[in-house]
Amino acid sequence: MLKELFQGFWAALARIILRNRILILLLIVAVTVFLGFQWKHMRFSNTEANVLPDDHPETVQYNAFVDLFGQEDNAIVLAVRDSLLFLPDNFNRWNKLSKQFQAVPEIDFVVSTDNLQELVKDNEKQEFILQPLIKSVPDTKEKVAEIKNHLFENMPFYENLIFNKKSGTVRTVIYLDKDILNTSVRNEFILNDLETLVKNFEEETSLDVRVSGMPYIKTWNNKIITSEIGKFILAALAVTSIIFFFFFRSFRATLISMCVVIIGVMWAFGVLGLFQYEITILTALIPPLIIVIGIPNCIFLINKYQQEVKKHGNQALSLQRVISKVGNATLMTNCTTALGFATFIILDSDLLKEFGIVASINILSIFLLSLLIIPIVYSFMAIPKDKHLKHLRKKWVDRFVSWMEHLVRNHRIAVYITSILVLVTSIIGIYQIQITGSRIEDLPKDAKFFKDIRFFEEEFDGIMPVEVVVDTKQKNGVLKPATLRRINQLSDEIDETPELSKPVSIVNLVKYSKQAFYNGIPKYYQLPTSQENTFIMDVARKSSENGNLLESFVDSTGQTARMTTFMRDVKTTRMEEIEEDLIESIDKIFPAERYNVYMTGKALLFLKGTKYLTKNLLLSLAFAIGLISIFMAYLFRSFRMIIISLVPNLLPLVITAGLMGFLGVPIKPSTILVFSIAFGISVDDTIHFLAKYRQELMANKWQIKKSVYNALRETGVSMFYTSIVLFFGFSVFIISSFGGTKALGGLVSATLLFAMLANLILLPSLLLSLERSIANKTVLKKPQIDILPKDDEKAHGK
Repeated sequence: MLKELFQGFWAALARIILRNRILILLLIVAVTVFLGFQWKHMRFSNTEANVLPDDHPETVQYNAFVDLFGQEDNAIVLAVRDSLLFLPDNFNRWNKLSKQFQAVPEIDFVVSTDNLQELVKDNEKQEFILQPLIKSVPDTKEKVAEIKNHLFENMPFYENLIFNKKSGTVRTVIYLDKDILNTSVRNEFILNDLETLVKNFEEETSLDVRVSGMPYIKTWNNKIITSEIGKFILAALAVTSIIFFFFFRSFRATLISMCVVIIGVMWAFGVLGLFQYEITILTALIPPLIIVIGIPNCIFLINKYQQEVKKHGNQALSLQRVISKVGNATLMTNCTTALGFATFIILDSDLLKEFGIVASINILSIFLLSLLIIPIVYSFMAIPKDKHLKHLRKKWVDRFVSWMEHLVRNHRIAVYITSILVLVTSIIGIYQIQITGSRIEDLPKDAKFFKDIRFFEEEFDGIMPVEVVVDTKQKNGVLKPATLRRINQLSDEIDETPELSKPVSIVNLVKYSKQAFYNGIPKYYQLPTSQENTFIMDVARKSSENGNLLESFVDSTGQTARMTTFMRDVKTTRMEEIEEDLIESIDKIFPAERYNVYMTGKALLFLKGTKYLTKNLLLSLAFAIGLISIFMAYLFRSFRMIIISLVPNLLPLVITAGLMGFLGVPIKPSTILVFSIAFGISVDDTIHFLAKYRQELMANKWQIKKSVYNALRETGVSMFYTSIVLFFGFSVFIISSFGGTKALGGLVSATLLFAMLANLILLPSLLLSLERSIANKTVLKKPQIDILPKDDEKAHGK
């Protein structure tokens, strides 16, 4: 009953499509126009996506820190490492640059040599006051040298903040207004005002300015993502159209297919705008993905149409069979592909959830467009001539299919031995895979901002902030001598970690206060002794500027303090080791009953996010395999057939994982995405083959061998075409500047190539080897959904 219902559905759908061609085309135009109007809601992401859910403990801690002290990643740093900077004209121009930044409304404040304040003791008022380092414009080398020497030798408070004493590097720190930190205003300031001011300075002084900081990195990251969207779309269109034309040698077939996928791309952008999702590094991949996944739909439909025309020359019957025979199988393959992407929806990460929603919707949309547009457009055209069908008689394609049939017919044992050897070798490779990654390793290596990141790592030990928050559980507990000594002790532990910069905290200010108390003598830059503490802190409390000085290090109640350090770009494994060591030191230094101490910051959020994402993507892959297994069980009603259908699709994943191990490609969010995407796509070939196999079984009275070889010969060409298109289509991502996108393109391409060979050689071999038990236990069972329509059963004499 259900079987007849589905047969009737596809026959009825074919009639509806072909009888309402104009209306359907008008509906497609209307939907395209509607989605086109949604483009105005598209916007590029200005924020760094936090992959951790909002209720994750790490996110809660970070938000608590932000509530106390504000965003910690709003600094842009500029630096010059050149002795010529200390020539009077250059030095004054450097200070002028700081003034120019301070005058920009997007800037909160600037810390530079131009406005550095020196803490000194006012003996008359018995309080500390701040005096400018530069009291008048230095117009001679001697005056500049005097300022430099005083800064480098007598002001250790600013070491590694404003200068590197060893190399002579000087930097300026620009703090952006936190209200514009995650808005397009930030991008406009960095790409326009900042770039112009820095360029003018470089032209006037011939000095090389290095620029970095998290806002700067995010802005340039987004700019490159934006520029790559168009590049990917054009590359995907060019590659797929060239390959399509090479196979079909038909301009009109190529043009029709390109129109289908271009409309699909327009719909993809429209869906992004309709849902008001931001364009991120993942959602930017969707338009070219739609092209790459849509072309195989066109290949199957057009190839089937031309095969039917070649067989009987009846255009109306050919178009009807394209919809009724290929439509069902193509729907199933697109559903499995969409399932592969839809599994990301179950994750708590907004970044992946949005990617999964938009990708799965548009994969089903491109199927619908292919199924509607191709038969309708061909119905208005003349029936294909013999020259359009020449590709069906290509000798090299016939030789390829014959080679596969020869392997399946005569060398099945060799196929199994080869598969087992490849499997064992891949498992060995898997054991060599590292689960790691770093914050910046996927960024464009040849970009200037990436080179500047390395510069700041070398000069100032990193740019990724790590925060240690010390809650003393009592008001004004931070300034107690015992607390200061504990913070100083932890500061020394951090300073001994090579990957971390010298930390900045209230301890630095207290040390500076003691130095000021002793008339600025550098050797007194240390914590006060118990005897000194009382009167030094008393002087500090009386100082009118004290509140402004403390607010960066201590909350308004004096109960909670922060320690800020910066981390170099290290692998996540090393980040975990550093975190464990610091937690051990914290537990040892700060008694839990008296202090509540925790670590946070963007660097640690990245670490936790990477671990969380890796774990959840593995679950997503397992969920995808489970869903598709259920789908196969629904179609074939046999556990044995589920195993047979999964083996050719799981083996390529294992091979790819083994290659990653041998090639040293680590498991990280950008590479683990490969497996869910590739599995959802590669299973399409299995469905196409098994669909045709079932049709042949019915037509050939359940003769396994004959059915397998017929299915191989008929589907082999289309599967080869689509696999080649997918291989080269995903390969366009290799041109990306981002390491993660390159890895995605290369690994998915390789996996799909392995999957094609497995589905065309290993799958039929398994069917033939198990033919008797399959015939007895599986094939004779009637499926719920029969892929062969009713009218074709009659044609085959069913």
